[in-house]
Amino acid sequence: MRSRVTLLFLATLLAALPAAFGLPARADKIVDPKTVSPEFREAAEKRRAEQMKLIECNNAAKIAKIPRRDLAQYVAECFDK
Repeated sequence: MRSRVTLLFLATLLAALPAAFGLPARADKIVDPKTVSPEFREAAEKRRAEQMKLIECNNAAKIAKIPRRDLAQYVAECFDK
């Protein structure tokens, strides 16, 4: 029982380690429409465009030094433009 608690603690600690050092968490890969079946290519192109716009909005927020509490609203407004 005690070793199980220790293992759970270590797993939680390792999962939180990147955030503690300010490293980015795992994220979705950017879709490459060339690697998708032809029938799904149009949807993949739309998803890639959304992903690129979201990345641009997040970068604009970093440059503007938007506080974390206002980040979601800023990104949502940027995304809607």
